[in-house]
Amino acid sequence: MLKNSLGEEIKDWIISILIAVVLAFFIRYFIVELYMVEGPSMRPTLLNGERLVVNKFLYRFKSPERGEIIVFRYPRDPSRDFIKRVIGVPGDTIEIKEGRVFVNGKLQNETYILEKTRGSFSMVTVPAGHVFVMGDNRNNSEDSRFRDVGFVSYELIKGKAVFVFWPIEYLKSLP
Repeated sequence: MLKNSLGEEIKDWIISILIAVVLAFFIRYFIVELYMVEGPSMRPTLLNGERLVVNKFLYRFKSPERGEIIVFRYPRDPSRDFIKRVIGVPGDTIEIKEGRVFVNGKLQNETYILEKTRGSFSMVTVPAGHVFVMGDNRNNSEDSRFRDVGFVSYELIKGKAVFVFWPIEYLKSLP
């Protein structure tokens, strides 16, 4: 009788572990994923080394909105992920004049940047199924202003960054 109960206990443990692994995989693949910020392109909002929770589920039901911070696959190398802020959504016109960003002809009040954007960028219209993204550290960011990134297709978007969880002293929610 003891042998049978030990066998049942081992079987229960194996089933429990398998369920936990399947559940963890499901959550990571479809619901949320953890990311680490690498580089200075989102300073001061996000700092190098911070860990984020990214909601991968949200954009299955709604489109990204201006101001949201997204993680997406780099178009030139899908094994790399980028994190940037959505500046323009489909149909928006984007222009940078004298270091100031205009969306649909309106000057943007970008309280999250530290310095004026260098240079200019001719007016473009964001095509359907795409977003225009920029890093908060405008003068040190490879973003939609660059040919290698360009407009980011919805298909490349992995999710919305929802909060910083590490280091604990920088715990915060994101727009």
